[in-house]
Amino acid sequence: MTARRKRQGKNVLLMRAQLADPFGRSSGTVYRTVAVLDNFTLYEVAETIVGSFGFDCDHSFGFYDNLENWTKSTEGYELFTDMGQGSGFKGVSTVEVGTVFSEVGKKMLFLFDYGDEWCFVLELVGTAQVQDKKKYPFVVESKGKAPEQYGAMEDDE
Repeated sequence: MTARRKRQGKNVLLMRAQLADPFGRSSGTVYRTVAVLDNFTLYEVAETIVGSFGFDCDHSFGFYDNLENWTKSTEGYELFTDMGQGSGFKGVSTVEVGTVFSEVGKKMLFLFDYGDEWCFVLELVGTAQVQDKKKYPFVVESKGKAPEQYGAMEDDE
């Protein structure tokens, strides 16, 4: 998970990441709500979400406004852009989450690992004031058991 920061942002964003299918459908039974500072980059938010589910942040990812078909998104942010392989969307390493999620209720599809297609509906569910003694990010709420990132490994012997 990203290094924790103290009091660098102006506001705290409460972001809920619900595990979903590739069409953005979620049962709402597995999710994590995390507190991040509004000046965190989308890259740092991705690390926080992936880490809150016990995954390693070892694959490319993107954020897309079309929850049902990410390939038809008009707003998107991709790690590929930061790697020089962009598709016209902005990158994730310099864009601050507070500029993308500026209104409570905004949702985007967070797609992690284009091969396995781990999909999360990411929603800004609230805001709060920065607390002096808190270090960000942290998990505010956890519901349901996270699946294994790679599933059970088979033994070739």
